Amino acid sequence: MQKRPKRKWTWKKPGDDTKNQIDYILVNDRFKNALLSAKSYPGADCFSDHVPVVAVVRLKLKKIKTQPGNIKLNIGLLKSDQDLHQHYTVAVKNRFQGLEEVEEVEQHWQNLKEAITEAASTVIPPVRQKAKQKWMTDAIQDLMDKRRQAKNDKEVYENLHRAIRKKCDEAKEVWLNSKCKEINQQQNNKQHMMYKTIEEVVGRKTCSPSGCLKAKNGDIIMGKEKLLERWAEYM
Repeated sequence: MQKRPKRKWTWKKPGDDTKNQIDYILVNDRFKNALLSAKSYPGADCFSDHVPVVAVVRLKLKKIKTQPGNIKLNIGLLKSDQDLHQHYTVAVKNRFQGLEEVEEVEQHWQNLKEAITEAASTVIPPVRQKAKQKWMTDAIQDLMDKRRQAKNDKEVYENLHRAIRKKCDEAKEVWLNSKCKEINQQQNNKQHMMYKTIEEVVGRKTCSPSGCLKAKNGDIIMGKEKLLERWAEYM
């Protein structure tokens, strides 16, 4: 980092004015582009003969994915899809026929339960998770499922990828146009709804307050007492 000399030295030899740069911040080569700035703060009161070195780093934290719980099946498809209903009925009958006769009622019920749940998990697809993008359609998600299954076929995978991108652009354009029409209709007598629609399109922006204070010369203030003194200047 190209800084002024007073922002580089980190240790002053006792009884002498000799200043040396002997303290560093080591960064893995993977994160070298994330380091925005690094400099020393000679005015900091940290009870040490060394000067603290502060770096500004921009990091993108990875969200930790939790283990999925029980898969919820889309039972509603049994009413709307006759082929799926027929397939499920046959699967349940086949499992019932393979059950052994038992005298204990509890064991008999457990066998019936396992037969029904196994048939359902095999035939009925799970409930599709709600897409993050509000313009996402079922047709696009179906193409994504096909693309996921075609990872080993490069040509099919690339064709599906191009089709998905095209469908996404079209769906997003349709969604944005519909929201723009809503905003135009709401701007006269439904301004509260209009602001909600605008927020839905552009998202809600929040500003987080910073915990750092700077002195008049621009240096970051270190130490509780100096922070209180700086705040007192505003009172």
